[in-house]
Amino acid sequence: MKLSEIVIEKAIVPQLQSSERDEVVHELIESLVAAGAAPAEIKDELIASVLEREKKGSTGFGKGVAVPHVKHPSVKKISAAIGLSDRGVDFNALDMQPVFSVFLLLSPADSPEEHLQAMEIIFKNLSIDTFRRFLRQSSSVDEIQTLLEDADGKKLVG
Repeated sequence: MKLSEIVIEKAIVPQLQSSERDEVVHELIESLVAAGAAPAEIKDELIASVLEREKKGSTGFGKGVAVPHVKHPSVKKISAAIGLSDRGVDFNALDMQPVFSVFLLLSPADSPEEHLQAMEIIFKNLSIDTFRRFLRQSSSVDEIQTLLEDADGKKLVG
């Protein structure tokens, strides 16, 4: 599994309009629905599920990144959206710092191993300082796609 295979190009939002956590989740779920990664009729359910997950514990793990995620029976294929914020978003992150890069992951409910594998790939890359820095500096879908492909090709090292 590769990062560039998980992230849906049409669900990359280089400049999030929202600056509040709940609105960012809404924006990224909408981008995944618009890209065809999730059925439109479950959009509100997905948003509610992600926000419910956030109440159990923040997915903002520090260093300016968050990875909200949910498994759902109507999701057929693992997929992720990426959103970037210039202003930063309060995700109640572990380090209490704002989040600038958000990966939102949707997974089929019946594929827990695939979900864990996707989370591992996302976290492995987000733990690399160079990857986080380049991601935050990206200003277009093309730049982010190139970064994902570079990460898949191991052109970035921590």
